[in-house]
Amino acid sequence: MFRNVIVRIPSARISEGITSANLGKPIYKNALKQHSEYVAALAKTGVNVTVLEPQDDYPDSCFVEDVALCTRECVIITRPGANTRRGEASLGDMQEALKKFYKNIEYIQDPGTVEAGDIMMVGDHFYIGLSARTNQEGAQQTIKILQKYGLSGSIVHLSEVLHLKTGLSYIENNNLLVAGEFKTKSEFAKFHRIEIPDNESYSANCIWVNDFVIVPKGYKAVYEKVSALGYKILEVDTSEFRKIDGGLSCLSLRF
Repeated sequence: MFRNVIVRIPSARISEGITSANLGKPIYKNALKQHSEYVAALAKTGVNVTVLEPQDDYPDSCFVEDVALCTRECVIITRPGANTRRGEASLGDMQEALKKFYKNIEYIQDPGTVEAGDIMMVGDHFYIGLSARTNQEGAQQTIKILQKYGLSGSIVHLSEVLHLKTGLSYIENNNLLVAGEFKTKSEFAKFHRIEIPDNESYSANCIWVNDFVIVPKGYKAVYEKVSALGYKILEVDTSEFRKIDGGLSCLSLRF
């Protein structure tokens, strides 16, 4: 069960964020509305939501998932692979918010890079994707820290996606949403894999929160497949965040 969530309101400079999507620039007022609806959906799951203020110096800073890995034993402050995001992890309000909930705080050190969008938690095990943002050194540092607290991690090599969780989501009960390259990866053979069609691959990024699954709005296949598994579903429009490579999981820290 998750009890707490941390989010950050998008900055007015969100349109300057990193992107490879080629979908145009996000419209700020729409992004604010969608973010507010996202927070409301999280609140419906019974979590306490901490809302941080916008940070204009960091256009991508609403994607709080990347700067910290929250586990049951510790929080790992990451070192983002994108240079323009490197300062997000040390922002004072984020540090203070995490200190309210965690006594054990660990840090990824140079030359390691890690963005937690590359890390998927399954119980006490963490799958870590090697990507353009998370390197071998960062992954190994992460695993060493996890082991210090009785947790475990393993490395997954990526070839097609930005982050590991771009193309898959663990929604508990051994159910794993998969798209693209993850449909055939041997690392996930033990799971009940729910395949998302290529034309809806963006929707593979969903989040499980206390028996609810929050899914991106407008994707029929994922809605029907998740509903068939018996989950309670909440739909949230993330179309503005998609324009800068963002999905549902990117927008919150859940623990």
